[in-house]
Formats: sequence, structure tokens, C-alpha cells
Amino acid sequence: MLPGTAPAAAPDLTDWHPQPSPLLAREGAVEGSGPDAGVPLHLGRPVHEQRALEAGDAVVDLSQLGVVTVSGADRLTWLDTLSSQWVRDLTPGQAAELLLLDNQGHIAFAAAVVDDAETTWLVVEGACAAPLAAFLDSMRFMLDVEVRVRADVAVLGALGGGRDRLRAADPLAVWDDPWPVTAPGSTAYGPADADHPGADHPVVLALLARDRLEEAVAAALAPADARSVGSLAGTWAWEAVRVAAYRPRHGREVDDRTLPHELDWLRTGVHLTKGCYRGQETVAKLVNLGRPPRRLVLLHLDGSEHITPEAGAPVENDGKVVGRLTSVVRHGTDGPLALAVVKRSVPTDAVLTTGGVTAAQEVVVDPSGVTDARPGERPGAGLRRLR
Repeated sequence: MLPGTAPAAAPDLTDWHPQPSPLLAREGAVEGSGPDAGVPLHLGRPVHEQRALEAGDAVVDLSQLGVVTVSGADRLTWLDTLSSQWVRDLTPGQAAELLLLDNQGHIAFAAAVVDDAETTWLVVEGACAAPLAAFLDSMRFMLDVEVRVRADVAVLGALGGGRDRLRAADPLAVWDDPWPVTAPGSTAYGPADADHPGADHPVVLALLARDRLEEAVAAALAPADARSVGSLAGTWAWEAVRVAAYRPRHGREVDDRTLPHELDWLRTGVHLTKGCYRGQETVAKLVNLGRPPRRLVLLHLDGSEHITPEAGAPVENDGKVVGRLTSVVRHGTDGPLALAVVKRSVPTDAVLTTGGVTAAQEVVVDPSGVTDARPGERPGAGLRRLR
């Protein structure tokens, strides 16, 4: 076990009060809530915004997210020893994702990671930035690292072809989401990479100076070459695309007992053969011997009653609570969708109910709980007790 303090439990992400974005002053802007408070939920036309986003013609204000930087010569090898991901060899501009786990393997923090040869940038839920920095600072010891919460940095998001728009905003760093491509040394509990819906709309985040957020958005939306004039989209559209892509989010899908296996987060967040890190025993044990006790599932909600349950609502099967809703969205094409975490034993063909609404399942995490990383024979099975 590693020395030092365990990662602190993250604050209540549903009660986050960030500095309001200046883009809330845009005509039609409606503020989000929970972990997306402080930025536009939509600007009056959420379905149109989603279409523009998917076409690469929109950017999203994600300045509610937090940014932490780590500098110093030891930054990458140090982060490698603390986290679930192999990051010691990151090249400038290469994107990755890491998890920090507690002693029992539960998710404490999740971070998007990119290095620029001098600084490692970590993007997390806004409410997690200060606790993450405090934990990292407690683990510095005598190493050449410096940890800072970067309240002066904001985040913009785009999909696919929108990457060029973000580049036009002259960002400090750009993160290309590796989801859903299974990282080297990892494994997947969900669909194969080629069949995964997340491959349809790759996500890009741009980090830029907060005091030039409006200027950056104007540059990103201005026409250039063959591009048309872009538009600003809200987190309604952003979250709709995320849910349809089975993409877990710390501020929505994670509770105090979430294991990365349950959300198919080993796919991009965990390296199975790297050195020791806190929680590694649980990660390896579940992959090699066990099965995740719960599983992420996409729910197609019945929209005929014009009722949409809230995130956090219990999910029931034959009147018994078997899980909870974690994210609820209205998708521009697919209608009302939700992500939920349910017991692994729930039959995949069961029609569930939540908040008085019926819901059909779309399997995300295979209920068998077995991946291609599991050895064909139980580890140690060939050993014999000495007489």
C-alpha cells in the first residue's frame, strides 16, 4: 500500500456554485444546475444546438469544470505512481485519462490529462479541483512537482470537426478524449471499439484564459475558409451526446462505492499492468477473479406520459429497487434517455420502471462481468500446497 493519505471524498457535486460564466448574458441563455451550474444549459433551441454540435458547427461553454496543473521535472512519473493510468511516457499533446482510487478501489477523482512538455493539465469536475489539488499536494514529499488550482483557466468543448474551431480560439492546451478506444494495457466491459456509439462523435476540450472566454468563443464561431458561422450550444446538447455515447461522468455516474469496472471506465482510465497504485488490488481482483456488482445501462424512457424522472430516482424491477438513475437527458433524435447503475443480476430483457415511467434497457456493461483480460485459468491454480 502506498504511504500518505487516501484521496478525500469528493464534495457534493450536485450542490456546486461556480463563478457564473459571462456567456449567460447571451440572448436566450438558461443556466444549468447541479454540476453544470454557472454555464448555459441551452440558449432557447436545444435540439438545434445538438445538431450544430454534432455537425462540428458549435462550441459549448464548459467553464464550470475545474483545471489543476502539475509542473516540475517529476510530474509525469509522480502522477503515474498515484493514478490508475500509465502517463509517465506522455508526449506533448498526447491525451489520456486517469482515475485516482481509494483503498477499496472506489473512484475518488477522474481527470482528463494532457501534457505540453512543461506542464500537465488536469480537467475535473469543478467541485473536485480544490480537493484534488489538496490530495496531490499531500503526496508531493521531496519530489520536484508543484500543484496549482487554475481558477484563471476556462474550458470550451466541441465535437469532431469542431476541433478546428477550438484551435482558432488560440487555446493553452487541447485534450482529445480517448473514449471509447480501449487504451493499450486495458480492457473493456462494453461494446467493441468499432461498434461503440461513442466513436461517432469524438470529444475535444480546449483550455484557455478565463478572462478571454468571450473573445475565444467569438474566434471559434467566426467563419474561416469553408466553415460557416458557428453557434454556441448549451450543456443540454452536450450531455445528450455524452449519454448516447455511454460516456461516464464523475459528477453524474459516480457515488461513494463506484468501481471503474461498473462504468466500463477501465476502457480509457485504467492500465492493468502498470506498477502499484492505491486501489490496484481491487481492480486486478475483479478483472481476474470476480465480477462487478453493478453495471451501467442506457435506458430508453417512455416519453408518452410527458413525464421525465430526475437523476437520482430509484430504478425498479418488479417493484424492487435495483439501482438508480445517474443522468437524464432529452436527445434530439432518440428522445428521453438515461444512464443508470443497476445490479448486475438484473435480467437484460427486463422492462424497468423509474419515477413512474417504464424504461427499456440497452446493455452497456456486459452482465457476465468478464473481459478478454481475464486469464483462462484461475491465477495460482497450478500451485500445490506442500505436504
